[in-house]
Amino acid sequence: MAVAHTSEIRLKVGLDENRVPEELTWSAEDGGIDNEKAKAMMLSVWDSKNQESLKIDLWTKDMPVNEMKTFFHQTLVTMADTFMKATQDEKMTATMKDFCDYFAEKLELKS
Repeated sequence: MAVAHTSEIRLKVGLDENRVPEELTWSAEDGGIDNEKAKAMMLSVWDSKNQESLKIDLWTKDMPVNEMKTFFHQTLVTMADTFMKATQDEKMTATMKDFCDYFAEKLELKS
């Protein structure tokens, strides 16, 4: 099947003199996003040839720890949802969601 359309997502990382992220911005024209600021990002890509996941995890110096904990929790919940969509494995999705609840409880994220 031929590619009918392409879409570009751009990430820009502003670094300080020690190459530590000061600023993260991202753009996704198809999503109406243009130079939106972010304080953290996690990007994973699948290398099918080597059968391994490659990743980039970045956060700015001013990312508060409490926000990082919430970011991780929300990312884990989203991963469970995506796992369900991709595999239809209800049993493992439920197990993942249980862990997300446990994670939130231990970090006192839920009131």
